[in-house]
Amino acid sequence: MAFIDEIKAKAKSNKKTVILPESMDRRTFEAAAEILAEDIANLIIIGTDEEVKANSEGLDISKATIINPHTYEKTQEYINGFYELRKAKGMTPEEAEKTLLGDYMYYACMMVKMGDGDGIVSGACHSTANTLRPSLQIIKTAPGTKLVSAFFVMVVPNCEYGEDGVFVFGDCGLVQNPNPEELAAIAGSSAASFKQLVGKEPVVALLSHSSMGSAKHDDVTKVVEATKIAKEEYPQFAIDGELQADAAMVPSIGASKAPDSKVAGKANVLIFPDLDAGNIGYKLVQRLGKAEAYGPMCQGIAKPVNDLSRGCSAKDIVGVIAITAVQAQNS
Repeated sequence: MAFIDEIKAKAKSNKKTVILPESMDRRTFEAAAEILAEDIANLIIIGTDEEVKANSEGLDISKATIINPHTYEKTQEYINGFYELRKAKGMTPEEAEKTLLGDYMYYACMMVKMGDGDGIVSGACHSTANTLRPSLQIIKTAPGTKLVSAFFVMVVPNCEYGEDGVFVFGDCGLVQNPNPEELAAIAGSSAASFKQLVGKEPVVALLSHSSMGSAKHDDVTKVVEATKIAKEEYPQFAIDGELQADAAMVPSIGASKAPDSKVAGKANVLIFPDLDAGNIGYKLVQRLGKAEAYGPMCQGIAKPVNDLSRGCSAKDIVGVIAITAVQAQNS
């Protein structure tokens, strides 16, 4: 069974409620129609009657719950809750109302905070910052979280590497230039995400342009230090570095460049040294390798909130909704 089919089956086994705040985008409704037809998750779509009608024409979303913030009976409760959360930061009740009614992502976060939804998918027409800022202000980080970061699930067709072509790439969407401690935290979170979603043991490689001391540079030193921290912090996972990408994935090259490594040649979780490398890397694999790319998925928020690439298709959104539903089963 293909990765996304396994995820959909998991989502169906214990259905959760995913909130979609981007009623101003046609792709939201195309994805919603497919999710509802396959009975993968319960959906709440936030929007006015006019927005929903204009963007869902010809699509069957009759099983979705449509919530208009301007008329919904619990809106005042959400406004009051938001004010209580943010009044220490200087927010007034009037500002709380203006924010929730003017930005559906804030409204969605309050719904999750108040227990009326299990997760959120947004970002098709909003920036990552506009997706994550409300999440961190309202839902906040999960207990014990050192860093909120992002990852992609990459499914590469006809690929013998990774877990039959399935990889987690981190961080490709959020943390610009992580220091060693942050890079180690990304490695640990990404390993846990791989295990949760793929159901197999993660094998984590921290990537560099160097393999085991083949090059000397401050950028290499950062990855070496991060690897040491990650091994100490997450002894339950197989983690190693620094490794070049080919040494991490290809058994023969791994054996040649890092013969003493238990990770080299077997990695299914690839940790990039910075956001430039991660973003470039996943897009090359997606476009040249014709891989399915699901994400950027967030890790470290108390409830699953997942970002979308603004270049995403409706099919991509379907995959992210299904993954969000599975994440919600364990949050």
